[in-house]
Amino acid sequence: MKYVIIGGVAGGATAAARLRRVDEQSDIVLLERGKYISYANCGLPYYIGGVIGEREKLLVQTPASFGKRFRIDVRVENEVVAIQPDTKTLTIRRADGSEYAESYDKLLLSPGASPVRPPLEGIGLEGIFTLRNVEDTDRIKAWLTDKDVKRAVVVGAGFIGLEMAENLHHAGVAVSVVEMGNQVMAPIDFSMAAPVHQHLVQKGVSLYLEEGVTRFEPETDGKGIRVFLKSGKSIGADLVLLSIGVRPATELAKSAGIKLGETGGIWVDEHLETSVKDIYAVGDAIEYPHPLTGKPWLNYLANPANRQGRIVADNMALGNTTVYEGAIGTSIAKVFDLTVASTGLAAKRLKQWGMEYQSSVTHGASHAGYYPDALPLTLKLTFHPKTGKLYGAQCVGYEGVDKRIDQIAGVIKRGGTVYDLMETEHTYAPPFSSAKDPIAIAGYVASNIISGAMPAISWRELEAKKDKVVLIDARTPEEYAFGTIPGAVNVPLDELRDRLSDVPKDRPLVVFCAVGLRGYLAQRILLGRGYRNVRNLIGGYKTYSAAVAPLPRPTDKLAMPAGRPQAEGEGASAGMTEQTAVAPLRINACGLQCPGPIMKVKQAMDTVAPGARVEIVATDAGFARDAAAWCRTTGNRLVSQHDEKGRYTVLIEKGKECEAQPAACATTGGKGKTLILFSDDLDKALATFVLANGAAATGQKVSIFFTFWGLNVLKKVRKPAVQKDIFGKMFGMMLPSSSLKLKLSKMNMMGLGSRMMRMLMRRKGVDSLESLRDQALAQGVEFIACQMSMDMMGICREELIDQVTVGGVATYMERADEANVNLFI
Repeated sequence: MKYVIIGGVAGGATAAARLRRVDEQSDIVLLERGKYISYANCGLPYYIGGVIGEREKLLVQTPASFGKRFRIDVRVENEVVAIQPDTKTLTIRRADGSEYAESYDKLLLSPGASPVRPPLEGIGLEGIFTLRNVEDTDRIKAWLTDKDVKRAVVVGAGFIGLEMAENLHHAGVAVSVVEMGNQVMAPIDFSMAAPVHQHLVQKGVSLYLEEGVTRFEPETDGKGIRVFLKSGKSIGADLVLLSIGVRPATELAKSAGIKLGETGGIWVDEHLETSVKDIYAVGDAIEYPHPLTGKPWLNYLANPANRQGRIVADNMALGNTTVYEGAIGTSIAKVFDLTVASTGLAAKRLKQWGMEYQSSVTHGASHAGYYPDALPLTLKLTFHPKTGKLYGAQCVGYEGVDKRIDQIAGVIKRGGTVYDLMETEHTYAPPFSSAKDPIAIAGYVASNIISGAMPAISWRELEAKKDKVVLIDARTPEEYAFGTIPGAVNVPLDELRDRLSDVPKDRPLVVFCAVGLRGYLAQRILLGRGYRNVRNLIGGYKTYSAAVAPLPRPTDKLAMPAGRPQAEGEGASAGMTEQTAVAPLRINACGLQCPGPIMKVKQAMDTVAPGARVEIVATDAGFARDAAAWCRTTGNRLVSQHDEKGRYTVLIEKGKECEAQPAACATTGGKGKTLILFSDDLDKALATFVLANGAAATGQKVSIFFTFWGLNVLKKVRKPAVQKDIFGKMFGMMLPSSSLKLKLSKMNMMGLGSRMMRMLMRRKGVDSLESLRDQALAQGVEFIACQMSMDMMGICREELIDQVTVGGVATYMERADEANVNLFI
């Protein structure tokens, strides 16, 4: 028996080695048109970037070593130019152009795929490359070495494109990425790609989404290439890498009369045999039915190609004994510090093919949160909305992404469901996972969606319906103050049962929190209290904010070398290179979610003197983005910030303007504001807190002095039992029992007006009085209750909210003397 294999990479080399193990006596010929066989093509970008230092490490086997070990006739630089199935012969062209014929008994096609090189003007200019093999790698490496490359444009933001962007950046090159789609990494959904967009920008990559290249021209000075985009913009480059996709190499098969499939790949049956007897095919060139859809598709991945090589060898040597089960498309990529992986079908593909589906998004950590350096991890599932059959999964994080996707891929390939994820046993110890692994949590959430226990809404659905629902933010006032969905009303989870009057029953509700858990708990409370139309936002505010956040406009400026901390002009304050004699106070906030890190910073800044520095390390990307804004509003200075492997390090210097107040750097040095609230009218109380919050947001020191009827605004809803005299009891019966019972100063209409006012506030997205009060406290507004008024009206300190201090006229006069604005309301 004589076996001939066309193509010596991945599937072809694997099949050749397996054939020899199965059949020791037969002749095996391996033909490769390039110079190399069995090389690590997935490692090529890392060699270009210098991460892999030795070129030889990419070559798994040389033609000589492979041929000797397996007794295979390996012929490199031998290209098959024609197949004659009737005579079972091949026409082969040598490197010198001469041709010869070779016979076969059984033939395997493993020609791979060819990079797309569109017919654009200027496409033939020097410095424009594709990357598919070792020869391409050598050309790019030589160009980087010889041409002093400072700028590169990567056209296409798929796996290879982003890996090349990272490695060029690692080599000290400023990188721009141009992508026709609205996201990078097409196999994943937009919401999962959004954090990747932010990460690329943080690393200094200029990202041009929804842009296409129209032509290339030489730079006017003759040094470089000008890349023109469909928007009219242009980018200068010293190197251009085209990574806009590949096409199956089917020319040889087509000319031999071998059937091509619907997608343009070589058609094969379940034994990987083509339409011509004794000719088989594997790898990037074939199409095969997707196990989940039954529809033919092309799968350009190394793992399936190697598996196909093993199966086809058995079928060629032993007769068609083994059926190929198909591949669901499990892939992973390193994008700077992030790891991005997917398996199965994303939501957009399910929608495209008209398949009924539901999805869930959960946010967890790589291991137990209380163990050091727990890094965030986001997991998305797609599944059948009734049976729970798993369709796909996507994961983005810094550690532990691979093992989660690998486990889920195994479940999907065996026809598993979300319930299988719940039942999967995971190894657990704090350094490696949590008692409830992110996979199990994802399964529980998906099962709640299927059962109806958690009616859900996606960020995209919410964007379309935002004006038709009431948004309830169940996070703390501190979290709410750092940003929320426009129009959302802040009703913290722990206050929800006492503030049901702020939540309408006659309108559709969407509740949300940071990642979804508190939103679910709030949803269960509302459903248990008779609310019917309540949905929880999938993935919470973290998913929503990342998906809708606009990307900064890219520029043609050079990006910073990888790993360099940011300084003024690059996203941080001036003075990055300044050195201080005293080491900064270091805080580890890894594992904490917003607002945990920023609250840690605030606590630390209150303990240090002006001019001192605090360095905080966090794993919450939101903190890194918010640090500069926080410093601007508090009068502190952002010295530097950088990130590495999901850990964000921020160095902040306490503002010297705060020298007069060493215990609290909370102002920008301007004079404060003082308000006296004498009224308990709802509208006047609202005005007071709106003014106070506005002043506090500018960094001003704000005090509110509550006297006489204004004390009613501070009463607790649930007050402890206290001893009162007869006059205190009379005041208690006649006055509002809490802020929830306040009346309007005009048109109160026996309470109807105040209820109507609160309803209109909710409908217009205006915060409730109680929410405004909480926000004021969160911003450091000082609440002072008049001691004399309390005594006169029989109000005890225990009846007022806990954050209030008690003072007299001297306290007020001191605050008024320090302020440049005093308001009486």
